[in-house]
Amino acid sequence: MDPRPPAHRLPPWAAEAVALYESNAASQFVLYGNVGDRFALPGPAAELVDLPAFLRRVLLARFDVVLGYDLGSGLRVEQGAEAFARWPSAGELTAARTPRQAVEALTQYFRHCANLARSGRERLQVGCVVRAADLLAPPPAGGPSYELNALALLVRECDTDLLRAVGQVAAAALAAAAAIADATASVLGRTRTDPTLTAHPLATFLLTENLHDLHPLLANNPRAAALKVPLPSPADLHAALALLAPQHPTALPNTDLAALAAPLAGSTLAAAEGLVKTAEYRREKLAVEALAGARKRLVEKDCRGLIEFLDSRRTLDDVRGQPAVVARFREDLALWRAGDLAAVPMGYLLCGPVGTGKTFLVECLAGEAAVPVVRLKNFRDRWVGSTEGNLEQVFRLLRALGRCVVFVDEADQALGRRAADPADSGLGGRVYAMLAEEMGDPANRGRVVWCLASSRPDLIEVDLKRPGRIDVKVPLFPAATPREGLRLVVELCRRRGLAIESEHEAALLPLAPPLMTAGAAEGVAVKAYRLVRTGQGPAADALRRCLTGYRPPVPEEVLRFQIALAAAEATDPEFVPPEFR
Repeated sequence: MDPRPPAHRLPPWAAEAVALYESNAASQFVLYGNVGDRFALPGPAAELVDLPAFLRRVLLARFDVVLGYDLGSGLRVEQGAEAFARWPSAGELTAARTPRQAVEALTQYFRHCANLARSGRERLQVGCVVRAADLLAPPPAGGPSYELNALALLVRECDTDLLRAVGQVAAAALAAAAAIADATASVLGRTRTDPTLTAHPLATFLLTENLHDLHPLLANNPRAAALKVPLPSPADLHAALALLAPQHPTALPNTDLAALAAPLAGSTLAAAEGLVKTAEYRREKLAVEALAGARKRLVEKDCRGLIEFLDSRRTLDDVRGQPAVVARFREDLALWRAGDLAAVPMGYLLCGPVGTGKTFLVECLAGEAAVPVVRLKNFRDRWVGSTEGNLEQVFRLLRALGRCVVFVDEADQALGRRAADPADSGLGGRVYAMLAEEMGDPANRGRVVWCLASSRPDLIEVDLKRPGRIDVKVPLFPAATPREGLRLVVELCRRRGLAIESEHEAALLPLAPPLMTAGAAEGVAVKAYRLVRTGQGPAADALRRCLTGYRPPVPEEVLRFQIALAAAEATDPEFVPPEFR
């Protein structure tokens, strides 16, 4: 093991970029994922910087010229201004504003450097960092865009054809990319005589949050390396807190920083840094107990409302009926806590008629599990590639959270279809493929448990319900008899302080409707409570008025159809009451 602390090592994605560059396997890198975060500089003078600064000060530290571009600020010389100023057209490059002008100016400068190397006059190693590359070259919308495709092609080719022109002539120049520090081993170049460094004097980095937001010519370029920048691990968060501690003694006094880092899993270093600075300003000490709620706020903000945490005080003790279902959940949770992950299901499907308490059961599971339970909200968007990008962001979060449960309500609508629908340009098929791949990843067993809920499980693709994605299908049913339905209503009334005596229950039984769902019983109890609170009679009379002429919210034929679907889906016959088998 490397004895150095995490802050002195390169992140895995950066180490992979070094290996690819040094081996001449790639010189263009598409960095996607957590590219808007802060990163710890390796070495003794460690600090947190943004990704472009990390690239410039670590991977490109020995390059002669480093250029930067984004749509807002245009082209800039980030490093090597004197060397760049020797180019006669330097003013034209920095004046370029539009994407096409900027890319053409960059291409012209790269050709100028190639000509200098070919003539033996000067050998420059050049790096280029393009921020928000998805805004520079997004996917074409509504059919092919020839201008956009030409732009993407220019960006893709700017580091290949030119490199062939330089070839062996640039070997000596590449030696200038030797190791920048002991902590980084070697950064895009090792020694003056390394024979592998003979064809890559140019390194370009395209930064995008989601790979699906980038033009396919760039995202799928076989000559480029697409490297995912993940959310920080607990070890990364620990190292960042260690960097911040000396400057923030009130927020981070002499405490166990590892214990503080653990609850922040899933948040970014930038969010953690902001939390520490805010606490320091308020002269408050960060406590482990307060970080769980703070983590939820930070993660939900970073995910732009794509997910939300279910914070429930209920447990499985609050579930009435369904003893076999409750017993199964408790057995699985015990195995999960014990680390026996081979027996933990990959996912659950909660199916049953409308109003049978599928969401309520998930809330009870959230309170019982003692792990984050997140609800997958509406990730679909109208912009081309945006839906797929949203899913990419959600998957990054789930992997960073460690153990978690993912709840997808109305799964028959949210998960898409295998067959491409021309009406949505195939979006449903792409969403389906991404979700199927993520749900079936064996590496997620024991880490991410999917919990789908639907009253129409027959509309969910069979492949999504197979073992290995959804191992357990749990049916939920309405009350099997009028007596059970009345007991449910009476129990909900009692929770609101309305006492219904046993003799009154017997008199109310003939009024109890069949197939009473938990949602319908809740509505009856609320209506009875309102009548009592507005002085319209005692509890028993109020409940009698509510049951007289009761009209179910869902037609009985629809209920029976959905009951049959749920019974047919059940993994275990014990989940199905005898009345519904």
